[in-house]
Amino acid sequence: MCIIFLKFNPRPASSNAYRLILAANRDEFYSRPSKAAEFWGSNNEILSGLDLEEGKEGGSWLGISKRGKLAALTNYLDARQNPDAQGRGSLVSNYLMDNLDSFAYLRKVSSEAHSYNGFNLLTADFRANEDTLCYYGNKGSSEPIHLKAGIYGLSNSLLETPWRKLQHGKRLFTSVVNKTLSPDGLVQELLSNVLSNDELNTPDPAQESQGEGFSKAVLRALSAVCVRSPGYGTRTNTVILISREGNVSFTECNMLNCDLTQWSTNSFHFKLQE
Repeated sequence: MCIIFLKFNPRPASSNAYRLILAANRDEFYSRPSKAAEFWGSNNEILSGLDLEEGKEGGSWLGISKRGKLAALTNYLDARQNPDAQGRGSLVSNYLMDNLDSFAYLRKVSSEAHSYNGFNLLTADFRANEDTLCYYGNKGSSEPIHLKAGIYGLSNSLLETPWRKLQHGKRLFTSVVNKTLSPDGLVQELLSNVLSNDELNTPDPAQESQGEGFSKAVLRALSAVCVRSPGYGTRTNTVILISREGNVSFTECNMLNCDLTQWSTNSFHFKLQE
């Protein structure tokens, strides 16, 4: 389970505005092996965390390349999982390595959607002449869509499905991004006031209906933007900023040693090769 909030503004009028502000939480079993974000791939041009789970190695949940390609993934809440399905993390890694544009890649993915358990995938191209953001979920429409400028929320149902946790988090996110803050101030407020919000948003009939088959205790824990439960929960927070000039700030906070009291923060800064 994961959650993503983003503001997409492909042609900001102000010099201190952002083409993208993205804040995301990765929820996973604390014991699942993974690598913190670092540059990898040909010419070390791709920045993402990587899954190290046996059979799923090399997959990711969120990443960006110096060429301006970005991808973000969430799973679709469903108690009925096919144990033989392909690993969904490859959808992110493959896009970051591929030469297909964001929409063409999702068209390709949609033709193979049956091979995966439920997922949502955001893909974007940030280029000097045009920025593009697209979405596809294999539990929704058969075709991907282009997203217009705006603020979006994506949790473990389809894009903008009004689960209470999504609506709550989106209000918090909107409040922060509408402030006039320094880049560091914006990152810190998103981390502390949005991604760390562990308020439970229950009852939520929509989430509970989709989550049929899970216990009430599990669904209750999953109703927070920042999930806290024994052995499973939010273990990575990520904030990505892309300025009007193509300067990227990527900040990632990771839980250490399966310990909620130990966290490590790493930041990366680079300019897109547009």
